[in-house]
Amino acid sequence: MDRKGSTYATYIEILRKELVPAMGCTEPIAVAYCAAIARRILGSEPESVEIEASGNIIKNVKSVIVPNTDGRRGVEAAAAVGIVAGDDTLGLELISNVSAEDKARLSRFLAETPIKVRPAASELALDVTVSVYSGGDSVKVRIVNHHTGLALIEKNGEVLFSAQPEDPAEESGLDYGLLSVEGIYDFAVSLDVEDVRELFSRQLDYNCAIAREGLTGDYGANIGKVIINQGDSVHTRARARAAAASDARMGGCELPVVINSGSGNQGITVSVPVAEYAEELGSDEDRLFRALAISNLNAIHLKEKIGRLSAYCGAVTAGASAAAAISFLQGGDLDSISHVLVNALAITSGMVCDGAKPSCAAKIAAAVDSGLLAMEMYDAGQQFYGGDGIILKGVENTIRNVGVLGRSGMRETDRTIIALMTS
Repeated sequence: MDRKGSTYATYIEILRKELVPAMGCTEPIAVAYCAAIARRILGSEPESVEIEASGNIIKNVKSVIVPNTDGRRGVEAAAAVGIVAGDDTLGLELISNVSAEDKARLSRFLAETPIKVRPAASELALDVTVSVYSGGDSVKVRIVNHHTGLALIEKNGEVLFSAQPEDPAEESGLDYGLLSVEGIYDFAVSLDVEDVRELFSRQLDYNCAIAREGLTGDYGANIGKVIINQGDSVHTRARARAAAASDARMGGCELPVVINSGSGNQGITVSVPVAEYAEELGSDEDRLFRALAISNLNAIHLKEKIGRLSAYCGAVTAGASAAAAISFLQGGDLDSISHVLVNALAITSGMVCDGAKPSCAAKIAAAVDSGLLAMEMYDAGQQFYGGDGIILKGVENTIRNVGVLGRSGMRETDRTIIALMTS
């Protein structure tokens, strides 16, 4: 790929847009972000709060601990910490500077302030509106489509800001349609690693740090610790460290991660196992960064077809992409990467997303495991063929099928999951 060409530049910009830091699960952080803007425009702490949220937001906020809230969960806690201590200028890291005094105020605010939450009358998967009231003043703020996708600011009935943020895959003029498995491989082998050094160095620093924290702390079901005790193979360590990072993240750890496709768990899955294998193989930084280009971009390519929030577990596509990158680390070419992706998607594409919570760590471990099995299948001369279930001949055809499954086919599954979780 020509480093001076428009496709190369687009790939770099997609990575810059998608690989951003976030503290806490991104759905509660989206609620906190919306609430922080509302409070800032209101000019004081509100006397009451109303929140309308799409089913996927409610699903992903319900069971996960919000960082810097003393272990609290749920939409109310996420909105409250955004109101009391959020700095929306920090984006998805807006609750990274919460003080002890802020936490005391948070407790009082939750005890004294009525907060009503109801489902949004919206077909969008990601849709949050926060309305705050004080005296005779009111402010309404809405975000849609992505976690900081500001769509409306209204004060006392007057519209101060209005926009319709596009789907992240179409925003800012970036053509995500340029992504393909072949194009991603071409980009990785042609890459000037200086163009991604800052991005990938930060991803490794942040995501490996929270993996270490997950293995030393006590978070959720401690899936990472359970796995690490099964042995010392690189296969075991890759699964354990990725799971441990999710243990910590879902358990309210106050360390940030670099996300992928709007998800911290996906950002962890595409990076931590790849780093573990690179260390085992003695891969130099140049090879590791090229591998991370493969894992990150393939995960974005796959998830763009499915949608940012879905009943299809994003760990599946992230685990498949990590395995493709690990195959590359071991000398794999375009053919091996393509077969690993298809094999992995054939194995775990039925895994559902039932919200952010401790079991996400186990799902990540399962996704990494199936990805590594897919790689081992290819190494042994084995593969799944077109016509095997949803698999079609050609990796892009299979990816399209998975996209239809996740975006359209599982829509009713998503409604059922949300109903079960909120009944």
